[in-house]
Amino acid sequence: MKSRHRGAYAQAGVDISAADKTKDLIKEIVRATFRPEVLTDIGHFGAFFKLGQYQDPVLVSSSDGVGTKLKIAVLMDKHDTVGMDLVNHCVNDILCCGAHPLFMLDYIAVGKLMPHKVAAIVQGMAQACTDAGCALIGGETAEMPGMYRAGDYDLVGFIVGVVEKNRVIKGDKIAGGDAVLGLPSSGLHTNGYSLVRKVFGIERDAIPLKMIYPELGRTLGEELLQPHRCYYNDLKPFLGVIKGMAHMTGGGFVGNIPRILPQGLSAEIDRCSWQAPPIFELIRKQGSIKDAEMFRVFNMGIGMVVICGQNTAEKIMAALPGAKLIGKVVRADGSERVIIQ
Repeated sequence: MKSRHRGAYAQAGVDISAADKTKDLIKEIVRATFRPEVLTDIGHFGAFFKLGQYQDPVLVSSSDGVGTKLKIAVLMDKHDTVGMDLVNHCVNDILCCGAHPLFMLDYIAVGKLMPHKVAAIVQGMAQACTDAGCALIGGETAEMPGMYRAGDYDLVGFIVGVVEKNRVIKGDKIAGGDAVLGLPSSGLHTNGYSLVRKVFGIERDAIPLKMIYPELGRTLGEELLQPHRCYYNDLKPFLGVIKGMAHMTGGGFVGNIPRILPQGLSAEIDRCSWQAPPIFELIRKQGSIKDAEMFRVFNMGIGMVVICGQNTAEKIMAALPGAKLIGKVVRADGSERVIIQ
């Protein structure tokens, strides 16, 4: 009876044996990310994490996905970098609040379970978690035939971090005259891919991704799969003196910087203070896209914006050569919160 039911479920599109194989492949990968505070092994109904010694801890959580960058990964049949994307995106989000990452969970939904493909995704997540000192404490892999086409999948992450209450970064201390720093991105990160796929005619054909552009020095596919950069280790030493941070995700400059600015203040950005990577100019020309929309959709080469006092800005730029002074905080004369000049 048991064997017959397993066969019927497999015929319906769900392969339990493939799920078991997937778990076997990823167990050691995931265990390697565990911190001493992790109290459960893989496979329990819930994941236990013991909070360390804090005076007045605040838990900071966030959830995000990789978006349609996954379509590029499927067409290129390269899946480890999107795992890095997921973790780094989530770590950066809670970093904006001053939080240190504790643990992460993932959700992978597929049309047909391919154990080695899932293992590659998890390997990328585990590497990024290890780099950030974050435990990949658990997750879920769901095989859902009929919801996703063969080869397609979705990837979502959930992160929890911690910060002492008196060290939470909310942006409320930002004042006129503060410096606006930009930390370079590694490319598009995880935003704007729906527009990019339209611009280059990428749908279910990998041919456009194999084209080599001289300005990129590699194929378009290789450029588009560059992992989302993580800023945690770079900025951790300065969390006590940073006034505000904006992770440049969906919405670009216009959508993200105002999230940390107090009322009555705007960020004045000098567009000439940094050189955007060639991929952005290629997208702009290929799609005949206006500059204003480019800055609303893409990070334009700046993955994290940091707002701080002038003295702190000098220290950060000395420690992080890639960081650039890209603007300043000014009193707002109107409704425009980000002024790009």
